[in-house]
Amino acid sequence: MTTHTECLGCKIAQGSVPPGHIIYENEYVCCTLDIAPFNEGHLLILPKQHFHDIDEIDIDTQIEINKATVNMIKLIKKVFKPDGITTCANGGMFNDLDHYHLHIIPRYKGDGFTWSEPIDNKSAENHLKKTKDLLVSNLLN
Repeated sequence: MTTHTECLGCKIAQGSVPPGHIIYENEYVCCTLDIAPFNEGHLLILPKQHFHDIDEIDIDTQIEINKATVNMIKLIKKVFKPDGITTCANGGMFNDLDHYHLHIIPRYKGDGFTWSEPIDNKSAENHLKKTKDLLVSNLLN
């Protein structure tokens, strides 16, 4: 298993960062409470092997991340009875851990969580056909 000794995400996934609020783990993933939760029950799912972005992750680890995601969402729904769940992962320069991690956030009506609109999206909604054609023509098989 490849880990990076200086990577905070690797350390969290390996349970070596106190206080280590691990909810579930197996040989592929670690599910732990976020230390700065948006709402109670806010979890992070991290692969134990070092990956920066989702497109680098091998299929077996992706499957385990997906299974853990479903199980953690079911657990959060059972325990906290939220109005909904938001999942998100930031990639590239927006990945603040430099290690892939998926947020599982219990949500409640009026909780103040917002989707921030981009300052300038270059009127992307006016280019949907062109954007679709560009993506389809470059689709990986």
